[in-house]
Amino acid sequence: MDQELITDLYRQMLRIRRFEEEAARLYTERKIGGFLHLYIGEEAVAVGAASVMEPQDYVMTAYRCHGHYLARGGSAREGMAELLGKETGCAKGRGGSMHFYDLEKRFMGGWGIVGAQVPLAAGIAFAQNYTDSDAVTLCYLGDGAINIGAFHEGLALSALWRLPVVYVIENNHFAMGTPLEKTAPIDDLSLRALGYPMARDTVDGHDIFAVRSTMHTAIRRAREKKLPTLIEAKTYRYRGHSMADPAKYRTAEEVDQWKARDPIKTLGEKLESLGMTAAKSRIDSEVEAEIQDAVEFAESSAMPDPATALDYVLV
Repeated sequence: MDQELITDLYRQMLRIRRFEEEAARLYTERKIGGFLHLYIGEEAVAVGAASVMEPQDYVMTAYRCHGHYLARGGSAREGMAELLGKETGCAKGRGGSMHFYDLEKRFMGGWGIVGAQVPLAAGIAFAQNYTDSDAVTLCYLGDGAINIGAFHEGLALSALWRLPVVYVIENNHFAMGTPLEKTAPIDDLSLRALGYPMARDTVDGHDIFAVRSTMHTAIRRAREKKLPTLIEAKTYRYRGHSMADPAKYRTAEEVDQWKARDPIKTLGEKLESLGMTAAKSRIDSEVEAEIQDAVEFAESSAMPDPATALDYVLV
């Protein structure tokens, strides 16, 4: 097994985890306003997918966007500054938690309207075909978005126009506080692909190597054959829907069962079993230093100048 790959995947997942934990702390200290939707527990999906993407590819996601942004190579400094509404943020303090954005990384944003990113991703993929690009668009959505009209419109057009797009349903089993069994009549959400039709797959979202393999196949299909894929990644968020959600709709035992399979813990143990304990400890220290630096950078950065309030407003 490639030890360099394992250490990189471990680093990227841990980086997201520590970023989110510090974001939670800053939120409780009232340094972050609005909503804060944490990605804790789902890191293997974003990191596994990002690890097989190319620089020219595009990413779109919903409002639980910090992990996808960081996995795509986003700056921890700029991400943390965005959470605090600072001018040095990745969206210059205009987007906040739900609207990270980085054009250089081709990260086209978190979207606050459920399902709104699905047809927009189809539009980007259409442009890729139109310009004869070999780029692929990756679009994340939650299980709660699969019953939204925009989901069906986006998938229908993607299949009709043979678009190079991969849709990933991050099935964390709850649409806000509503369990999956109350919103979907099936366990395998990838079956929704059959109605369009398009290729589909289901993967264990806590197994980063399974995610990599599944995403590699789908991305290659999109790049080489210009065909879309719908993937369901079965995962789990350890926190509530947002920091305002006490998550009393599930038991502590259920959460503990998922934490026992934590992708970061599992990969860390893999490193130790390969005799790489020293390397793991070094990564732990380096990630901690990076995240603490990001917090200090964000807290010391300036707020946007009120005179620029109307900048970037197009309508």
